[in-house]
Amino acid sequence: MVQLTIKDFIVKDIRFPTSLEKHGSDAMHPDGDYSCAYVILNTEDPKLTGHGLTFTIGKGTEVVVKAVESLMDLVIGVKVNDIINDFASFWRKLSSHSQMRWIGPEKGVIHLALAAVINALWDLWAKMEGKPLWKLIVDMEPEKLVSTIDFRYISDVLTKEEAIEMLKSKRSTVKDREKEIIDKGYPAYTTSIGWIGYDDETRRGLCRDALKQGYKSFKAKVGDSIENDKHRLTLIREEIGYENKLMVDANQVWEVNEAIDWMKQLANFNLLWIEEPTSPDDVVGHASVAKALKPLDIGVATGEQCHNRVIFKQLLQLGAISFCQLDSCRLGGLNEVMAVALMAAKFNIPVCPHAGGVGLCEYVRHICFWDYISVSGSFENRMTEYVDHLHEHFEDPAKCKDGRYVVPKVPGYLVGMKPESMRKYQFPDGEYWQSRRK
Repeated sequence: MVQLTIKDFIVKDIRFPTSLEKHGSDAMHPDGDYSCAYVILNTEDPKLTGHGLTFTIGKGTEVVVKAVESLMDLVIGVKVNDIINDFASFWRKLSSHSQMRWIGPEKGVIHLALAAVINALWDLWAKMEGKPLWKLIVDMEPEKLVSTIDFRYISDVLTKEEAIEMLKSKRSTVKDREKEIIDKGYPAYTTSIGWIGYDDETRRGLCRDALKQGYKSFKAKVGDSIENDKHRLTLIREEIGYENKLMVDANQVWEVNEAIDWMKQLANFNLLWIEEPTSPDDVVGHASVAKALKPLDIGVATGEQCHNRVIFKQLLQLGAISFCQLDSCRLGGLNEVMAVALMAAKFNIPVCPHAGGVGLCEYVRHICFWDYISVSGSFENRMTEYVDHLHEHFEDPAKCKDGRYVVPKVPGYLVGMKPESMRKYQFPDGEYWQSRRK
């Protein structure tokens, strides 16, 4: 492998005005401008750069950018091979800096910034190997892959030795599943039909379009009022029928008892799960909701706002979730994502990654391919979110065909954004934002 050093970096605040048409609107976040803190790591070779981002929804992105800048003195000047030869230690060095951890021990703004930096390093590693990220980690020997994960705080549930054995147990049939994924893709569900701010005509049209595109699983936002929820879900069921799966997402808007009572009133819509029914930090609350809704055959899904592997460990231990919705940026990059996926496999909980936003679909396609090929070996109750927004801004965008994620072949983690998009939407001085001020 070529010897490279991280020479310098660029970090940008990129914002898209999605609030204008209510894209992404939900009960908790009615007016988000989908955004990201975007990182480029430069090496001696101008053709080998690492690109990473972390998803935000507008104001506050500038804080994540500052957090990235605070981390970079630990990265600049480091040899890439030194990082990947002991990635777990390097990850801990960044995630547990003795001073910065005071303002966010593996959570919050620091962890969001960490994800952008760590994922940029994985992008660089995959490019150096000439492989798309999913293929890099599928091909990796179990011992090598597990060596990238920091098991601190989760070894009571999953040890390194267990993780290695889990991966080895699937090794003999990896090639078969890899061929299947390449040929058929990975099951997706669409949230594009479900934003709260859409009118009825728009929603019906989107449902019909999604059916034509081959989707069999759909998700809608709930939580602004029970009357509106019943109206939206009635409309959606009229369009998609009852033979297709329907999930709902409250985006943390309810109290625990409120979530239980509200979902009982929606049970006749035959819902697969309720997503984020209450505070993402309330593990016991999620367990209470899960217990109350189990007789109704409604599962609990959460994860897009779960800060770290420790929260997921507790959710799994208490039986608080039926679906693990890890997020590629809320967690501290791919290293921690893989730790959570392996824990979920041990508890036999399907991983259904959160996506949408800016770059999340581009990220999670790699994660779900690896999870199926190397970890779970199953499609049962497994599907990955797809939102058809903003992909036109990426060099190698995520694509779905017949309701399934298409497997990319280009080397990298593939969140590289087009230069013209960055110029136009960089905040506050990009062409678009300057025109808004005139």
